Amino acid sequence: MIPYGRQSIDDEDIASVVEALKSDFLTTGPLVERFENAIEEFTGIPAVVVSSGTAALHCAYSAIGLTAGDEVITPPLTFIATQATAAYFGAKIVFADIKLKTGNIDPELVARAITRRTKAIVAVDYAGHPADLDVLRQIADEKSLYLIEDAAHSFGSTHKGLHVGSVADLATFSFFPTKNITTGEGGAIVSKDAKLLEKVRLFSRQGLVRNPSEFRVKDQGSWHQEVHEFGLNYRLPDILCALGISQLSKANQLKQKRKEIFDTYTSRLRGVNGLILPHQEIDSDVNWHLYPIRVQPEARMKIFNELRRQGIGVQVNYMPAHWHPVFYDLGHRRGDFPLSELFYESEISLPMYPNLEIDQVHAIADKLLQIIDIYKNERIK
Repeated sequence: MIPYGRQSIDDEDIASVVEALKSDFLTTGPLVERFENAIEEFTGIPAVVVSSGTAALHCAYSAIGLTAGDEVITPPLTFIATQATAAYFGAKIVFADIKLKTGNIDPELVARAITRRTKAIVAVDYAGHPADLDVLRQIADEKSLYLIEDAAHSFGSTHKGLHVGSVADLATFSFFPTKNITTGEGGAIVSKDAKLLEKVRLFSRQGLVRNPSEFRVKDQGSWHQEVHEFGLNYRLPDILCALGISQLSKANQLKQKRKEIFDTYTSRLRGVNGLILPHQEIDSDVNWHLYPIRVQPEARMKIFNELRRQGIGVQVNYMPAHWHPVFYDLGHRRGDFPLSELFYESEISLPMYPNLEIDQVHAIADKLLQIIDIYKNERIK
């Protein structure tokens, strides 16, 4: 079975992790800061690393002071962590539908969804393609709202020459094995706002204050540390930071391999009737995390199952968040956000990862085209 995504680990990555295992620090050591500095050097934005992309979102919502009664506007087409981490603060999730071309949230619909309770707009870079951050930034500024970018898919992507995360108040990354670089499990938050980033750091380190000048308890010894606001343990260990540093050193090479795969799929599948390929805006340089094709909704299940039967591990990304029972129980229904639903009902993610051989890409394209032809002939009969 060819998986739809997998990690790309080489001997240098393994050697880096082994070196960390032999060091004095498995966690809370010097590699944490080194990894954060390396992310800043790569993206141009200061960073805090954490234990997952979900943790990164939780930290971002904490940093903006999200609380019960606040509203957060998100797209339905995303992994549910985008909403779940906000809901845990008691926030109300307000959905705004997507643009079909990119799968990203539609700024016009965001503007219509804003109320006096809106605290933040959350954009998701679906499949790695940057959302319309310039327009969303303008909307957020006009309404004095926070703009958060869920960039779990898009590490390494740029828009108008700027790395994703450069426009939002806070941006979150995931370093899960299938993502553009990996630390096994892990994530990061980036922000140009030093105060927001310090709130992220405190929340992700259990709220522990270690600076003596900030202590409110003054009669303790040199061991002392204290908590002014509650936080959680979202630390990323040195072992995983070692892997991240190594991965980051070849991030551009990994991006180039993804581009070669993307271009090969596109050249083989362009112009096929009934097949919609991923779209790229002219101002964006995309580090493609997924290769999401769209087929006729009535054909999706058959094509998906047949590809799986032939050893091609395709996936579907994602069932719209409002279809999950947790939101259904809050009153959302199918039909509420038709474009996200249409995208989902027609979407199949083809295998996409740097170690995928180009010969395999051609073979996947061949099988897909054969299956589409068989389906068309069956419909004619």
